[in-house]
Amino acid sequence: MAADEQLAGSRELLTFTLGKEEYGIDILKVQEIRGYDAVTRIVNAPEFIKGVINLRGIIVPIVDLRIKFGLGNVEYNPFTVVIILNVARRIVGIVVDGVSDVIALGEGEMKAAPEFSSTLDTQYIMGLGTVDERMIIVMDIEKLLCSRDMELFEEVSD
Repeated sequence: MAADEQLAGSRELLTFTLGKEEYGIDILKVQEIRGYDAVTRIVNAPEFIKGVINLRGIIVPIVDLRIKFGLGNVEYNPFTVVIILNVARRIVGIVVDGVSDVIALGEGEMKAAPEFSSTLDTQYIMGLGTVDERMIIVMDIEKLLCSRDMELFEEVSD
């Protein structure tokens, strides 16, 4: 579905925090949520790729979004989690500060992302959702993880 079509309907998002911001991703991409555990480091991998884990016989790359987005000092604590995602028929884990909850965003609760310069390229932002007093940055996690600068996939396919 195109981003414009997705803006039109209601959607369920898993929300999580990175620094002081709250983000949301399509709940249908989430396979499971795990506590952060040690990873096997890969030589010459970019700094934001923490390494890999063995998840029931599948080797899963682990990406720390805090490092990728340049969010300052990265600390691992009991709230740090890995969200295991199924994107582009691959399993990938993302490290986040914590998971908030699952929310449903209706048509009127999501606005298009504004054009601005930030550490997060706006091409990966689908929009901004508002629920009560919360502002949620809705990410196109598949587009982000499949981008060339992530170096996770050899070939990017649409």
